[in-house]
Amino acid sequence: MEANKPAWVELSTTDPAAARDFYAKVFGWRIEVSPDPQYGGYALAYTGDEGVAGIGGKRPGDTSPSNWSLYVGTADADSTAAKVASAGGTVVAPPFDVPAQGRMTVFQDPSGAFLSVWQARAMQGFKSGGEHQFGWAELSARGFDKDIPFYKTVFGWDAKKSTAGGADGPPYTEFQVNGESVAGAMEMAPAIPAQVPSYWMPYFNVGDVDASFRKVTDAGGREMVAPQDMPGGRFAIVSDPQGAAFGLLKMRPR
Repeated sequence: MEANKPAWVELSTTDPAAARDFYAKVFGWRIEVSPDPQYGGYALAYTGDEGVAGIGGKRPGDTSPSNWSLYVGTADADSTAAKVASAGGTVVAPPFDVPAQGRMTVFQDPSGAFLSVWQARAMQGFKSGGEHQFGWAELSARGFDKDIPFYKTVFGWDAKKSTAGGADGPPYTEFQVNGESVAGAMEMAPAIPAQVPSYWMPYFNVGDVDASFRKVTDAGGREMVAPQDMPGGRFAIVSDPQGAAFGLLKMRPR
């Protein structure tokens, strides 16, 4: 796990059993539910021996929709939470230990998007890059400009204007660490209903976006953005049967 870079993705869902079946069909993930009751039925998804994601149920009283969440690595969750508060974010869950695994905190950035931070112990996060593994993270924000200085303070991210959205697409920003792009961001489109909050969303690498898109819809998922080309490759955005949104991504070789 590297500090200030995406370290893990996690699905919080209204129907964990159905979600596990769906992602096993779509991505071929091997999914193992922890037998330890302290983890509340939390499951780890694998490609081969590589952990790629977590899947868990909603906590009692949580009426929010099913959603994917992003974790960013840190060397010190407590100091990161302090930076969040001083930079204009809101610490939603103060730093706490996940027994034997690590330490984490959850916050909202100035635009309202939720993000988690992970200080690794036994649980080192994912290795990204392979097929059916994490490929990219993207922020859609209302009032994105106020997030740029926030993420610079909290993670040291530099904001670089990008052509990833294409010449006719909306302005796009890549967040970078030491010149390496680690995530993307853009202002939420005005056409999106006002009740949709700012959000982070993961993309998963696939060998064929169109074939994976068909697998998703055949398995009960829903189209949000149909497969289409972008300057760096091809992508689609879909949701699982419980409504959690995620992207499918195939980058062109450089």
